[in-house]
Amino acid sequence: MRAEHGDFRPIWKAGPRLMGLGRGLLDLLLPPTSLDGEAAISGGLSAGAFSKITFLDDPVCDGCGLAVAYADAALERCPACQAKPRAFQRARAACVYDEHSRDLVLKLKHADRADLAGLFARWLSRSGADLLAEADAVVPVPVHRARLLSRRYNQAAEIARPLARMAGLAYLPDALVRQRDTASQGGKSASGRQRNVAAAFAVPASRRSRVAGRRIVLIDDVLTTGATAEGCARALLKAGASRVTLSVVARVTEMRARPI
Repeated sequence: MRAEHGDFRPIWKAGPRLMGLGRGLLDLLLPPTSLDGEAAISGGLSAGAFSKITFLDDPVCDGCGLAVAYADAALERCPACQAKPRAFQRARAACVYDEHSRDLVLKLKHADRADLAGLFARWLSRSGADLLAEADAVVPVPVHRARLLSRRYNQAAEIARPLARMAGLAYLPDALVRQRDTASQGGKSASGRQRNVAAAFAVPASRRSRVAGRRIVLIDDVLTTGATAEGCARALLKAGASRVTLSVVARVTEMRARPI
């Protein structure tokens, strides 16, 4: 089966799309309900659940998407970004990663709720509008093939596909590969996360022509220390990308143990 932008996907990988289609047909027969059992108003969220999401609006640090106190600070970038510039040039997050957004992210990641990808894509189309306006293509953070077999889909790719369609950008699902099956980043320190993903990502030689000279928006679900995004951005830049920016669903603001 062939998808848009040259994305060749085996039939077994079409599961999330078929699941989404099935839920869409069911919604025509029965009124949709939200994740918390009330009437849905926004892509599966009730008014109460939607109001609990802490969306990240300006001003935010232009380098990492962290909320800052005033607009001038966003222009200057936060102290962490000033002290250590990142491989990705700019970053935006739709919301804060907390007890309210975490459950939604984990449902997409581990509970086969691929229908949430469309909701997150709409959030990213808003929070990352500036990045998308300056981009040529959208690339998801890859999942190692061993993990893909157990999880059945890559949550970043499920978000990136509809987002690219909304923004009218090329969707490059296989531009990046994860060369080794790294351990979970959860519970690791910033330096531990960097070591864990060191040299884990690469652009295959056959895909470099699709990356070279292009402005790429990298898509992921959660930004913690930025180690994974940093590894991906370095691989894309090495392959000739002219610039890499980052758009994520949620931004961790407190470095304490949370399941991701």
